[in-house]
Amino acid sequence: MDHNPDDDRQVADERRSLLGLAAMALIIGAATGCVGAIFRLLLAHADRLRDAMIAWAHGHAIWGFLTVVGACGVATLVAAWMVRQFSPHASGSGIPHVEAVLREEIPPAPFRLVPVKFFGGILAIGSGLALGREGPTVQMGAGIAVFAARVCRLCWADSRVLLAAGAGAGLATAFNAPIAGLVFVLEELVQRFEHRVAVAALAALATAIPVARLLLGDAPDFQVAPLSYPSAESAPLFLALGGIAGLLAVAYNRTLLATIAFRDRFGGLPIELRAGLIGASVGMLAWFAPELVGGGDQITQRALIGHESVGILGGAFLIRFGLGALSYAAGTPGGLFAPLLVLGAQSGLLFGAACRLAFPALSIQPEAFALVGMAALFTGVVREPVTGIVLVAEMTGNVTMLLPMLGACFMAMLLPMLLGNAPIYDSLREHTLRLERQIRQR
Repeated sequence: MDHNPDDDRQVADERRSLLGLAAMALIIGAATGCVGAIFRLLLAHADRLRDAMIAWAHGHAIWGFLTVVGACGVATLVAAWMVRQFSPHASGSGIPHVEAVLREEIPPAPFRLVPVKFFGGILAIGSGLALGREGPTVQMGAGIAVFAARVCRLCWADSRVLLAAGAGAGLATAFNAPIAGLVFVLEELVQRFEHRVAVAALAALATAIPVARLLLGDAPDFQVAPLSYPSAESAPLFLALGGIAGLLAVAYNRTLLATIAFRDRFGGLPIELRAGLIGASVGMLAWFAPELVGGGDQITQRALIGHESVGILGGAFLIRFGLGALSYAAGTPGGLFAPLLVLGAQSGLLFGAACRLAFPALSIQPEAFALVGMAALFTGVVREPVTGIVLVAEMTGNVTMLLPMLGACFMAMLLPMLLGNAPIYDSLREHTLRLERQIRQR
């Protein structure tokens, strides 16, 4: 059989291309890790500033109340104005937009999306909206990758690889969870194993996390007390928790989409005014219960250590359930993952406390159910079981609950599928495509 020199040249070109992508992914990962870490630090500062303002305002009666409500409303209004004026695709999570770009359904957004997402996210989440930091960091990571690919004049095939890698680095930075970032890229974004994407994602993660940890530290996001391995007798309880999480996921998806549809019906009302009214209503809640607003990490932490009474926990869950959908309807930058983890932890802790009362012989730890509930509700809403399990394990530094999480996620994924409920990002991607058509018609 004759040897073809063209084949050798093609192989050599592919290797050079892969090496170049890996080198660029290292740079993109470092940039994403730096931007994502600064974003997290500023969000933490914004939370402290909001809490300090509320504490000061309580000493000034009606004027203090108006200050809190007005500040939250104005911050949200400005965030929505930035989105409408400079980058409409910066609204919401951003993950559906990244997925639509990867599927070549819409073109990548201009680089100005990144600063809009950054500053708009700080204003919106810092004002108290129940939104997550991961959506902005995922979209910013993808935006940085697109910018680098354009500067280097890469073809779409190579740009696509870097876009996925940058998005994965963004998720990993948001939650200090590098393996979850890799799984997210393969399970959700490209939905298959691609060697070039995997290499680029690994390269981006290899620099994103060390750079982020220089600024944030390397401790897990949540502290969990040592948990015992669950007994075989408790396995059905975790399956039941997964079933409840699946039903809650269906309710959450429908509530979120219904809230967005309700918002869109009032097209005559300016976008900024709608967002400002939502921000003002969140400010009212912050005046009475400042611990219930914002991204919710502190709420999740309290649930994971069991420092919540059942009565208060039930009311807090209902408030956060509605607040998440209302906040997303504001159309400002902000993600869904972190609020889902809050609801998962709360519902799991409630279920675990009920099981401990019903089955005292099983030595149940409600905190274990809170941890499993995080992964289960995440899976039910997003349909990413492996990402959910790995994400929760990395964020809590706990691996003793892996088997219960598998069972709970199985049920949480099965029930919504049987009920015909679509994954939330599939539904939101359709909304993104409609937005793109509206932008083109202007």
